[in-house]
Amino acid sequence: MRTVYVVAGGVSKFAKARPDKTFQAIVKEAYDYCLQDLGIDARQAFELIDGTVASYFSDHFQRQLMSGIMVQDYLGLVPKPSHRVEGGGATGGLSFQEAWKNIASGHMDTCLVYGFETMSHVETWKGNEFIALASDVSFDFPVGGFYSGYYAMMVVRHMKEFGTTVEQLAKVSVKNHINALHNPYAQKRKRLTVEDVRNSPMVAWPLTRLDICTMSDGAAAAILVSEDGLAKMEKAAGRRLPKVKITGIGRGTDAMRMSDRPHQSFDAFYAANSLDNEQDADSKAYYKELWGNGFRYPGVHSFRAGRMASKQAYKHAGIHDPLKEIDFVELHDAYTSSEIQTYEDMGLCRYGEGGTFAESGKAFLPGIDYGLDLPHQPICPVNPSGGLIACGHPVGATGLMQAVFGLWQLQNTFGKHLGDDKLQVKGARRGVVHSHAGTGTYVTATVMEREP
Repeated sequence: MRTVYVVAGGVSKFAKARPDKTFQAIVKEAYDYCLQDLGIDARQAFELIDGTVASYFSDHFQRQLMSGIMVQDYLGLVPKPSHRVEGGGATGGLSFQEAWKNIASGHMDTCLVYGFETMSHVETWKGNEFIALASDVSFDFPVGGFYSGYYAMMVVRHMKEFGTTVEQLAKVSVKNHINALHNPYAQKRKRLTVEDVRNSPMVAWPLTRLDICTMSDGAAAAILVSEDGLAKMEKAAGRRLPKVKITGIGRGTDAMRMSDRPHQSFDAFYAANSLDNEQDADSKAYYKELWGNGFRYPGVHSFRAGRMASKQAYKHAGIHDPLKEIDFVELHDAYTSSEIQTYEDMGLCRYGEGGTFAESGKAFLPGIDYGLDLPHQPICPVNPSGGLIACGHPVGATGLMQAVFGLWQLQNTFGKHLGDDKLQVKGARRGVVHSHAGTGTYVTATVMEREP
């Protein structure tokens, strides 16, 4: 496989509604941002870009089949090759990895991946119904209804298994919303307290409105290149470009129907699902005790797909101890509960310790006043951008938004792009972008690293 670099990324403003522009024009905002950042024009881009990947979740919102080709035409990129990727909430992450494949395989030297969703064209209840069609409509949907109900059920199980508290959930919301105060692209920029989160309207116990991301209109784009593509791009731009390399990709899946997910034994978990940093005697004893107390994996409290995506990406990138070897994570926090669950899946802490990790301070940014008493210094900031909770969730754009923010972190350009460097992780060398669909049915993890 060939080396793959990410050279540019752009995002539109995420908002509850963008009545000022069509979905094609919103994508063009993100695409034009990429070109402006590189210092090339549309004619040069047409000569350089070999093809594209289009990322959008639903045909329903804009009531238009084959929306991707309409974007391709609007961007002036026909007759270049393209294909559309769809995978629920993980659509953006899957698309980013498909662009990686185009370059790594030698099929292209330069690939544009763009993603979008315009969810404001329908009422919120109808949008929730469209999203819920990504569950089993013959089994889960008639019983569970909208996704907030599914995630409430999962976190209740997590609370019973591990003692996770509503205050720990709320601290995730506080962290991500306050981070977003410094991100002008975010939809919800608020200074919150734990009390604010708990006192907001209840949606599905224990999840309140401020524990849940919002539907959005928005777009994101990124340009990936090979070594040869990088040389051509640098020639066109007339300068050296920061080298941010994709060093690991991983994907995982699980049964869509949560009732079909197995209860693995301790030995099966260690053989198939454990990470390198869980091989010590202390971790084995910890997990042995969990199983002795009736714990089963994955059940509905954990995302096995997230664990397997992380495991594969870490192996690809040579990561053995995630908390110590990763400088930041942009993860799919559609719910505060899913951020806590994903800490565990990604090996930032052990299964059962996500709630404690959430309030430890280890996932926060230094130098920001969160109004919380945090016992530990930051180690690996999670969602320094504000995440989906604060930035919004235009589904096809979300995973790409995360990748763009990850790119800017590794280029050390947050100050340039956001007009404020408070969210810049100082000296960031390696980051992971995590994208998640359904109730954990598709999950991707992508490792990006800055080269000297």
